[in-house]
Amino acid sequence: MFDFFLYPVSAILWFWHKVFGAVSSPDSGVAWVLSIVFLVFTLRLLLVKPALSALRAGRRMQALAPEMRRIKEKYGKDRRRMAEEVRKLHAESGSNPLGGCLPALIQLPVFLSLYWVLRDFTPGAASNHVFDHSGVQSFLNADLFGAKLGNWLSQPAAELAAFGTDHVHMIAVGVPLMLIASLATFLSMRSGLARQSAPETAGITKLMMYLAPVGMLVSGSFFPVPIGVLLYFLATNVWTLGQQHFLTKVVDREEASRAS
Repeated sequence: MFDFFLYPVSAILWFWHKVFGAVSSPDSGVAWVLSIVFLVFTLRLLLVKPALSALRAGRRMQALAPEMRRIKEKYGKDRRRMAEEVRKLHAESGSNPLGGCLPALIQLPVFLSLYWVLRDFTPGAASNHVFDHSGVQSFLNADLFGAKLGNWLSQPAAELAAFGTDHVHMIAVGVPLMLIASLATFLSMRSGLARQSAPETAGITKLMMYLAPVGMLVSGSFFPVPIGVLLYFLATNVWTLGQQHFLTKVVDREEASRAS
């Protein structure tokens, strides 16, 4: 289903690995770590425009929130009339209730493809989309401070030893990656909550602000999440934190310009 996305995503990773592999050894952890990070940054850069559109749509919906509450209070018992009034409100304001959802739906297959490309570097695999068998082995042999990129924290000690690593190295690298990624997730969600004016969804956002980082720590500790995927989580969450700050400034300037 995602092959349409998987091949381009793996091709971008292949490109960055060629670039960084030419500077250092292609089998080195440094080349693969930088390739993963720049793969994430490349895809997120391509998706900045949909993210900006979603943020603008969200701001428009926030501006309509008081009027939406008034309609709900006035026509709450007449569902048909309430729906008609809401439709008229959106038509008059030029807003789209799906404007914040559609960009996210566009981005979702890309993010899932990125995740699965990294997960598909598995022992015994003949290939991983653009990568041939030697490319797969190169990834599996690469390490970051002794932790193999294709292995995970909860893997049995005997399996880790067969790949030339152990739990000490895996924990020493994996735990800091998870902690920083979880912190970035928490900070970005807290920043979004501080700007959120809709009380209807504030409670859910606040709950997710704590559950998402905890979920990342639990999944990384007890499920088969390779170090390479943890790097993906770290890179994408740090990018999200920075992007949210930057795009919010852009939209704030646009609103200030319209108000003046």
